[in-house]
Amino acid sequence: SARRCCGPSASASQFGWYVFLPHRFRLLWDGNEVFYQLEDMPGFEPLRTVNYPGLADSFDAAAPDHAKGFSPPFLTASVQTGSVQVWPGLMARTAPGWSLLVRPIANFPRRSGYELYEGIIETDQWFGPLITNLRLTRTDMPVEFDNDIPFMQVQPLRQGHYDDHLLSRFEVEKGAASFRAEDWDRYTETVVRPNTDPDRKRGTYAGKMRRAESQRQSTQDHTVT
Repeated sequence: SARRCCGPSASASQFGWYVFLPHRFRLLWDGNEVFYQLEDMPGFEPLRTVNYPGLADSFDAAAPDHAKGFSPPFLTASVQTGSVQVWPGLMARTAPGWSLLVRPIANFPRRSGYELYEGIIETDQWFGPLITNLRLTRTDMPVEFDNDIPFMQVQPLRQGHYDDHLLSRFEVEKGAASFRAEDWDRYTETVVRPNTDPDRKRGTYAGKMRRAESQRQSTQDHTVT
């Protein structure tokens, strides 16, 4: 599969951490209102705000007086039609200057019926529930959410790398005539030479990237010691 054999796909899949749901649940959207059903519920009920069973008591037992009663909810109906806010039960704090990108699982098929939004949270300053939002895409059929497969992925981002002043600093050139000599050298190394080599081996790119990563790791280890 691409996740194993394709270097770029494998790198994207391995970048960050998978987040699992602590409980199974189901959502049902009638086109206007969202309904939910937990594992121990006999049927669906209208979704407003749902807490994890027993969390409010354990949270209040650990929280200082001014924070009691503020345990994060598990599921919350959004003001946007057909949207739901989900908290998988995690909070995150990152090193100064680092944020977290909350997104769907990279290169991982999921059940139909919903789409996850993506968001960047500056978790070096903002400490709270690591939430995501989903949009239901079908009506009148339950959408299943399991706790034994990844629900979302979080990836570290260096702050400043997604600032507008940096992302706006680019130029677009048209046609192969704009290639410089070093561009043609790289193109030859990446495309021409592998496709003209009769002894070409599969996974050349992946092997090259692994060697580069091993070299970077070795350099870091020597720097630390």
